[in-house]
Amino acid sequence: MNKTDRLLAIMLELQRKDVVRAEDMAALYETSVRTIYRDMQALSEANVPIVGEPGVGYSLMEGYFLPPVSFTVEEAVSLLIGAHFVEQKFDSRYQKRARSSRSKIEAVLPEQVRKEAANILTTMRLLSFDTDSPAGKQEKERVDTIRQALLDAKKVSFHYRKSMAEEDGNRDSVRVVSPYGLSLINGSWMMIGHCDLRGDLRHFRLARMSELKVSEEGYQRPANFNLHEYKPVDDRKTYVRLFAQHKIAHRIKESNYFYLEAWEDCADGLLVTLRVRQTEEVMHWVLGWGANIEVLEPESFRNQVREEIEKMTKRY
Repeated sequence: MNKTDRLLAIMLELQRKDVVRAEDMAALYETSVRTIYRDMQALSEANVPIVGEPGVGYSLMEGYFLPPVSFTVEEAVSLLIGAHFVEQKFDSRYQKRARSSRSKIEAVLPEQVRKEAANILTTMRLLSFDTDSPAGKQEKERVDTIRQALLDAKKVSFHYRKSMAEEDGNRDSVRVVSPYGLSLINGSWMMIGHCDLRGDLRHFRLARMSELKVSEEGYQRPANFNLHEYKPVDDRKTYVRLFAQHKIAHRIKESNYFYLEAWEDCADGLLVTLRVRQTEEVMHWVLGWGANIEVLEPESFRNQVREEIEKMTKRY
């Protein structure tokens, strides 16, 4: 990184954080602490109001903002694609903000950069199959409701239908949850929060909610909870092994199926391994391949598939 780029990067880092240590910046930009000291001196001489406190670090004087920076073509394309993605997958409020942001970005781009970015964007397209469907619109409305509950620190209540029945055979329940965050996983929105019913952190797919309401009851999110560092407990401990005929092997590889753990090419087909909580989770997926796929193990799942096929045969 040359000096000019490093000075700009330091400015952005100072604007982004309250206090930055010279040692941290030296490590970040792979240079010496002495070089960072010289960079700070150069910025001060350029009338950038930097405040330095020995043993603490550097900060920008309150109220100072870096003037608008220029974007490369690649940076502009990245921002415009990001804005387009928000338009597709977020609720109406953020859709409007994304369109506004896109217009502002395009407005400040130099003409040549704007033309090159527009040319690149004609070769790319983001498609979201559920954007205008009733289910897609409902999901966005729920995103809006939960996002507001997060901002107001209010609990939410809703009816929830699980994909698999509980031990008592019931799939439906009423939940009251303190939302901790929203995550977009494999194209579907998930809410992470503390469930009053279970007394622990749980994940809820927004598409399975109904009668979602914001409660008047408030909550306090734990200070040590970090959504970006949080990893749910992996309880998928059952392995399902299948044999797929060669003619569908490429389709399975391209499916990006959530439960797909591994595959191995063989002479006449594909050996597939799924990892699940319960075998019922993948029953429909396995049946969807018809006679082109065979369950090898566990034997109990082979029997389940056989019984389901017999039921289907009687119906038809």
